[in-house]
Amino acid sequence: MIETRRPAPGETLFIADLHLSPERPATWRLFLAFLGGRARHADRLYILGDLFDAWIGDDDDSPCYLAVRAGLRDLTAAGTACTLLPGNRDFLLGRAFCRDTGATLGRDPTVASFNGIRTLLMHGDLLCTDDLDYLRFRRRVRNPLVKRLFLWKSLKARRAIAEDYRRRSGAAMSDKTAVIMDAHPAAVADYLRRFTATHLIHGHTHRPADHELTHHGQPARRSVLAQWHDERGEVLVHRAGVWRREPVLTTGTPD
Repeated sequence: MIETRRPAPGETLFIADLHLSPERPATWRLFLAFLGGRARHADRLYILGDLFDAWIGDDDDSPCYLAVRAGLRDLTAAGTACTLLPGNRDFLLGRAFCRDTGATLGRDPTVASFNGIRTLLMHGDLLCTDDLDYLRFRRRVRNPLVKRLFLWKSLKARRAIAEDYRRRSGAAMSDKTAVIMDAHPAAVADYLRRFTATHLIHGHTHRPADHELTHHGQPARRSVLAQWHDERGEVLVHRAGVWRREPVLTTGTPD
């Protein structure tokens, strides 16, 4: 039984692009260790999309997904709030998943404030405005009717469709240039303007970096989160106005 407690005040964690799947046991075991260790010392954990490599519905009973649900449930029961944003691979996450885990499903994009700084949180795929084929596909599959029809199919059928999508997605990405798949500067500026923000945090592009920007003559920042690989990940940490990146290792503790 896990003791319910409040974590150390003031710390917020940000991760994205874990792409958890049964085929990547090292990554989801690393994530479970992170939930049971490092994440419990924070007030809140934000997961900015693509926690899963292919989420086919909240009724997916794959053993690794059940373990992840339990890990998130234990985390929120222990006092750490968790907010999930949908990604391009797991936009079908729904209310049942949140009820089971205690997590909150946020909108993409969403605005939060850290030390008075308006910060825009996104998965990041909407920033890749040069990738026209993907954006057309995104609009099609997120149509409520298309989603409903997909979720009516059996688990077996949905798994087969998801596997086919992952295969075709990998082939399509190999034909695209790095520029097409990266965030477009004009899109970054547009979203900062629309949401009156001076800090943007996102994933999706798998190009972790901190970009110092100038937005309407004022300093701004774009923080890109790292993809997790097997036995190593990364978390962006905010505490008392200070931002830092920490590695996430198999021990569940930073270097």
